[in-house]
Parts: sequence; structure tokens; C-alpha cells
Amino acid sequence: MRILILGAGGVGSAAAGILARRPFADHVVVADYDRARAATTVTALADDRFVAAQLDASDQRAVEALLRDERIDAVLGATDPRFTMPIFRAALAAGVHYLDMAMSLSRPHPDEPYARTGVKLGDEQFELAAEWEASGKLALVGIGVEPGLSDVFARYAADHLFAEIDELGVRDGANLEVAGYEFAPSFSIWTTIEECLNPPVVFEKDRGWYTTEPFSEPEVFDFPDGIGPVECVNVEHEEVLLMPRWVDAKRVTFKYGLGDEFIGVLKTLHKLGLDSTEKVNVGGAQVSPRDVVAACLPNPATLGDRMTGKTCAGLWVTGTGKDGAPRSTYLYHVVDNEWSMREYGAQAVVWQTAVNPVVALELIATGVWSGAGVLGPEALDAVPFLELLAGEYGSPWGQQELSG
Repeated sequence: MRILILGAGGVGSAAAGILARRPFADHVVVADYDRARAATTVTALADDRFVAAQLDASDQRAVEALLRDERIDAVLGATDPRFTMPIFRAALAAGVHYLDMAMSLSRPHPDEPYARTGVKLGDEQFELAAEWEASGKLALVGIGVEPGLSDVFARYAADHLFAEIDELGVRDGANLEVAGYEFAPSFSIWTTIEECLNPPVVFEKDRGWYTTEPFSEPEVFDFPDGIGPVECVNVEHEEVLLMPRWVDAKRVTFKYGLGDEFIGVLKTLHKLGLDSTEKVNVGGAQVSPRDVVAACLPNPATLGDRMTGKTCAGLWVTGTGKDGAPRSTYLYHVVDNEWSMREYGAQAVVWQTAVNPVVALELIATGVWSGAGVLGPEALDAVPFLELLAGEYGSPWGQQELSG
């Protein structure tokens, strides 16, 4: 398989490092707006299957041209979601498979943003589903860790664990600490602001999708493998928009363990208008406040050697088990930063995000996963994915029965 990784930041570089250990990748182009950053990633791999390129992800025609010139079979978008649609359209036009870890952006309802949905995450992509089906190519959307692995867990739970599902509740938390920084997000602050300050979406079978206030419905969830109890709150995320399309459940939620300090910083950024993406004039230069915030914070990809702890992504499923009895199960995946740094030189959050699209690419390359159109991970068989992740990729997942 000939692959384009578009974006050589933390996740893109981690994906390249994981791909370098797998034989199915015949040729990999690592492209970035900053060619030097892509070249650094490629040089570190010392693998002649990998080459670097300069590419502006916002330029659809340029993306199309590179896809054709390099005879690419599949493109992995590892950029922030502002560039999802140009890459998505370019892949469709060039006739190649497409994967992303962040779907097309939402826009809140103009009148009732905390009650009704406006443009939902992924809506722009699903509008082109018929064209993708006609092309015979697969657009696999939301295949990072979140969205991604929990969507795989949803398929697994529906097929193998539950006769009826009451709730699919994504619950993510960590006990990561970064030495030397009072505030240092372990993931892109641009994306974090987008997710956390937009109205969270909830799905209920009898009501459909609706929104709530940011950071609503706090609950304490006890995470496994020594992470322990973390307060989680509602956050806008793709799983809530994906799972109901393929998995029958009465309710779907996404809650993330942010912590009071993190929430306080986000609220302050919003209050000051520093979360805005609209450019303002600063000394004659047009700049986005959110881009300024991102530029002032450390690059998450560089924090691994200062970071300690574990990160957990998982899905809490409640309902009726295959035996007809009530069941409450947490399916999860934990990555220890010490392990990911030692094995791959990548901090835990970016490695956990990057491994899932690489597993998916291998399943597509070998024909185990196939299809045409715009599909989420829950549309495909979960077992081969989970077996490959825990087996050859050496990153086991867990299952824990809960009392309620």
C-alpha cells in the first residue's frame, strides 16, 4: 500500500513511526506545510520507504496533485480539523481511500446553541456519502483513539456482549503530569478548544441529537490500571454523531476528564475571546487569537520526556447482556507514557491516537476491512482490529465489569 500522511506534527510523526515497523506499507509520503518538519520525521526513521514533501493541506488541488503523482492508495489526514474537508474532497477526486482522526467541523445552532444542533460534526462529509459510494472507495472517518477505538468497542459490544444497549458512554481520563509547566495540554490546544467550548452533543433514541451547556453533567468515573477516579464532563465529540448510525442504543454520550484547572483556563480563554478563530488586527498583522494561544503553549509532541502517568480511552456500555441479565461493562485501552516513550519516542496521548489509523490501514491493505462510502469504525468488524492491536501491535485492551 502507498500511503500519504498529511501532517507531520505529534500524531502524524507517531503514525509514521508505527508504520515503519509494519511490512504492508510499500511507500509512505510524509507531507507538511513545513517541509523541514516532515523531513525531520523521515530522517529519524532511516527507512527508504519514507519520503518527505511540502504540502498545504488547505489547497485541495495541490493535495490532489500529490496523491496522483505519488500513486497513493490511501491518505491519512493528521492535521487539525480545519483542513479535513480539502483533504477529504481531494481524496474523492483522486480516487483514493481516506482516513481521518477528526471530522468536519460543527457550527452551533444560531438561536438555541445549548438545546439544538446546528451543523453537526461530520455533516459535510456525510453529504458526500453517495459520491464516495459511487467511487468505490472507502472514507473511514473518526479512526483515531477518540473518535476511533471507542467506536470499535461499540461494534464489539453490540455483536458479542449485549442483546440490548441502554447507553454507549465514552469515558476518557488520565493521570498525566508534565513537569515544569503549570498548563501544558497533552494534545493540540486548537482542537481542545474546539471540542471543549462548543456545545456538547448527546444522542437519545427517542429524541435524536441535542446539545447541552459546555462541561455539563459532571460525574466521577473510576478509571482502571491505577489512574483512579476522575471527574468527567460532557464534551462535543464525534463518537456521539457516529455510533447511532450503525449501533442500536437508547443513549450515546461522551465525557472527558478535564479537571477544574483545565476547565477554568478554557472558560477564561472564552471569556477573553482568545478561543476565537476570527482574525484580528495586531500591529498591522492579521492573526487568529486561537492561533496565538497555540503558539504560546509548548508543542504537545515535545512533552513526552517531561510527562509521567497513563492515559485511558474507553467505552462504558450498559444494557442487557446476551444471557438476558443486566450488564455494565467498560471496554478500555490504557497507554503508559513511560512505555510509549521507551518503545517509540512518542508521548502517550499522541501514540494512542496514532496507532489506531495504522491498524485500520493494515486491515484495508490486506482486504480484511473493505467497503465504499463514508463509514465510521463501528460499521466494520471489530474483532480483527482488536486482535491486531493487542497482538502484533503489542498494545492490549481491557474489559472490566462494573456494578452499575
